[in-house]
Amino acid sequence: MIAPPRAGQRLVIDGPAGAIEAIVEDPAASGRPEVPASAYAVVCHPHPLFGGTMENKVVTTLTRAFHACGMPTVRFNFRGVGASQGTFDQGNGETADLDAVVAWAGARWPGRQLVAAGFSFGAYVATRLSSRRIVARLITIAPPVTRFDFSEISPPLCPWLIVQGDADEVVDATAVSYWAKTLKPPPHLVILPGVGHFFHGHLPELRDTIINEIRSG
Repeated sequence: MIAPPRAGQRLVIDGPAGAIEAIVEDPAASGRPEVPASAYAVVCHPHPLFGGTMENKVVTTLTRAFHACGMPTVRFNFRGVGASQGTFDQGNGETADLDAVVAWAGARWPGRQLVAAGFSFGAYVATRLSSRRIVARLITIAPPVTRFDFSEISPPLCPWLIVQGDADEVVDATAVSYWAKTLKPPPHLVILPGVGHFFHGHLPELRDTIINEIRSG
């Protein structure tokens, strides 16, 4: 029996490279009024070698959007980040980390569907997982399509939201738009004008985009 976590509980999940540091947040545990959802969300952070952690503002914005829709969330540090053990592995080991976290979350919330989400490098990892596990919804923010090989990944059959800023200084928005048009089934691509990679000054817009997507079905 897995004990229910407190709201905002920090814990350690067993992973393939050792301990995975995670934060579990459940709107139901904090007595918030949202109607409990039939899904839970796992959120992946940006590149570990460039300061990416589960405390990233885009990551925490994603979690708040999911909470507004009644979903509990797990965000975690990839191997070698924070208290998570192991070393950076170009997305391969990180996908295994995500898989371990999803397995834990699936046992914590049995019968609920998985929403996989990620920002930048985390979007690559979340997309990779979607070709290996059943995912009810995929949400990827600024997927780095020119930096990692997305061509090896089969597009998921579930609803898929891609959010991209057109002023992104790290991920080429034109490349993302072109790539998205080649996918079948096509994802829902939202281009936010004047928005850079880290969504400075536009985090509420990002949050609302995600909430609207989830609530629209």
